Amino acid sequence: MVYIETGSTDVYYNFGCEYYFASEKKFEDTVFLFWRTEPTLMLGKYQNVAEEINLPYAKERGMHIVRRMSGGGTIYTDLGGWQFTFIDRLRENEIEFQRYIGPVIAALGSFGVEASFNGRNDLCIGSRKISGNAQYRLGDSMIHHGSLLFDTDIESMVRATTVDSYKIFSKSIKSVRERVCNIREMLPESAASLSALEFKEAMISAILSGSGKEERYALTEEDRERIETLAGEKFNNWESIYGKNPSFNIEKSGRFAGGKVVFRLKVVHGRIESASVFGDFFSTMDASELCGALCGVSFDRESVLRALREHGAEGAVYRISASELAGLIAD
Repeated sequence: MVYIETGSTDVYYNFGCEYYFASEKKFEDTVFLFWRTEPTLMLGKYQNVAEEINLPYAKERGMHIVRRMSGGGTIYTDLGGWQFTFIDRLRENEIEFQRYIGPVIAALGSFGVEASFNGRNDLCIGSRKISGNAQYRLGDSMIHHGSLLFDTDIESMVRATTVDSYKIFSKSIKSVRERVCNIREMLPESAASLSALEFKEAMISAILSGSGKEERYALTEEDRERIETLAGEKFNNWESIYGKNPSFNIEKSGRFAGGKVVFRLKVVHGRIESASVFGDFFSTMDASELCGALCGVSFDRESVLRALREHGAEGAVYRISASELAGLIAD
C-alpha cells in the first residue's frame, strides 16, 4: 500500500488528487489518502443542490460545495472530521465495500473502538453512524472514499443539510445525535485526550502496517501543479457543481411588503428553462416579461439578480426589490 500525504485542507485540491492518482499517475499497489477539509458539503453524483443543501446557511458560513464523482448522499465535513481514500487497479466491475472498510474497522479497533459495517455503506458504533462510504470507477481504477466523524460540528451538519428551515427545529439536534456520533465521544479513557492530528497519524500507521507493505510517496512540484489544474477543471467550477444537477421542478413562494409572490420553475442542468409567476403583488412589468428574463439564466442568486436588473425589474414590482425576488427564486 502506498500512502500519499495531500498536504491540503482544500476539498477541490484533495478531490483533484484522487482523480490524478486514479486516472493519470497510476500505481500497481493500492494508493491510500487520509485528508480533511475546511467546512464543506459534498454532494453525491446524482443529487440536486436545491433539495439537499441549505444554501443560505452554507453561504453565510462560507462553506464550500463540491460534487463527488461517486453516488450516495450529501456529507458535511470540517476540520474535526477526516476523509479516507483507497485507489485500486481493479478489473472487476462491481461495488464491494468490505475490502476497504475492513482495514478502517481494524485501525479503529487499535484505539479500543468497536466499529461495524451496517451492510450498505455506513460504519457504526453500536447503532450510531460514524462513517459514510462510496465507490466509483474511473477507467481501470476503482476509487473508494469515506468520511469519519471524529470531532465534527454536528449542529452545523444538521443545519447545512436541512433545506426547510422549519425542519431544523422540528427535527432536533438531539434526535440526530441519537443516530450519529463523533469517534472522540467513544474513545476509551486511555485515548480520550487524542487530538485530531494524533488520530490521523495513528490511523495511517495502523492501516499501513495492516496492509503488509508500507510505502510513502511525496508529491513533486509537477504533481501539485497538475492536481491544481484538475481541481479547477473537474471540481471547482459552476458546471461541475450546479450544471450536473438533475432536471427538476421547484416552487418558491414568499410574502413581502408589496404582496405574495409565487414562482414555479423548471431547472435543467443548472439553468432555468421555464418560469411562471403568480400572486397578489402589483407590477408595472408584465408577468411574461418577468419570467422571460429568467429563462436560460443559471439557477443561482447572483445570476438571477443580474438578469432581473438587466431586464428592468428593479422598481417594477411594487415594494419588492429585484434583490428580494432573486433571493426568493434562487436562495
